[in-house]
Amino acid sequence: MSPAQRPVRVLLTAAAALGVVLTAVVPTAGPASAATDSFRGVNWADARDNFVDGRVVPTGLDASDTYASVTSKSDRVLAGFRDRLGANTVRLPINPQSVNSSWWNAYKGAIDSALSGRMKVILSYWEADTRRDGRVDDTAAWNTMWDTVTRDYGGDPAVYFEPMNEPFGYGLADWVSLCSTWISRHPAVPRDRIVVSGTGYNDDVTGVGAASALDGTLLSLHIYGFWASWTTRAEWTASLRGRIGGNASRTIIDEAGAPMTTGLTYTGTQDGNRFTSYFAATTDFARSNRMGVVYWPGLRSGDPYSITRQSGDGLAVTNASGVVQLRWGWGL
Repeated sequence: MSPAQRPVRVLLTAAAALGVVLTAVVPTAGPASAATDSFRGVNWADARDNFVDGRVVPTGLDASDTYASVTSKSDRVLAGFRDRLGANTVRLPINPQSVNSSWWNAYKGAIDSALSGRMKVILSYWEADTRRDGRVDDTAAWNTMWDTVTRDYGGDPAVYFEPMNEPFGYGLADWVSLCSTWISRHPAVPRDRIVVSGTGYNDDVTGVGAASALDGTLLSLHIYGFWASWTTRAEWTASLRGRIGGNASRTIIDEAGAPMTTGLTYTGTQDGNRFTSYFAATTDFARSNRMGVVYWPGLRSGDPYSITRQSGDGLAVTNASGVVQLRWGWGL
């Protein structure tokens, strides 16, 4: 659908995100059904990227923070995501260095802040920067991490678990086997709160979607404009169809993003530019197929894709047209 066909009230409401607090209803989290469009989210990322050798520390937090200070800082950041964007979901990184250490007791403040604000939380494992081979770094430490995380949050219906981000080091059979083992190890976690990454760089969910061992789980897809040189929505839409197949009803696009600080305008003419056509196609596809989108990143200092930035005690939007387009994809 072209921008001219979109309801004007949607564009006007979303454009207000640049400087006006949105009046948005954030529903309580519930189990997945025949669609994932209840996930309207953003990634909150470490300034170094989430591939780090030590603890992950999302932008705005500090490694010396206590539970109380993490909670206080998170309250402000997450309120910005809700009020400026209309988000109801945040995806947070975890790794063994964070969970199997004293940092976990403080870092839980970010998760608890989101839950108290009636947001969904997706917790995703990221490997260390010095590894970056698309495989679990240390299986024993990874299991200990997930044992702790599911013990602390397995009973909360608003928390979702993504065993690994971008498992490109595994072939399909090995990846399905690893996820099946994860499911067997954590039988109390409902399958509709497990988010299984697509193969490669989370770039294709057709294989995991067809695996009967993973029936009932959610799936996650990543897609970025720098992956190809296409400049039309039609080309990007064809790519999305191939990557998703018949799995739209259980797939969350939990990473998709585009440059927000380089002067691009995402509303109006969208074909003719790699990033505007990509972002339009992705959000159009998500909206028409009732798929959730978790933007990369909602906040990450130094990242030109970041759709917000820190401003005083809160957040400011970096690109009003980007917010319009993202909210369109969310069905708002």
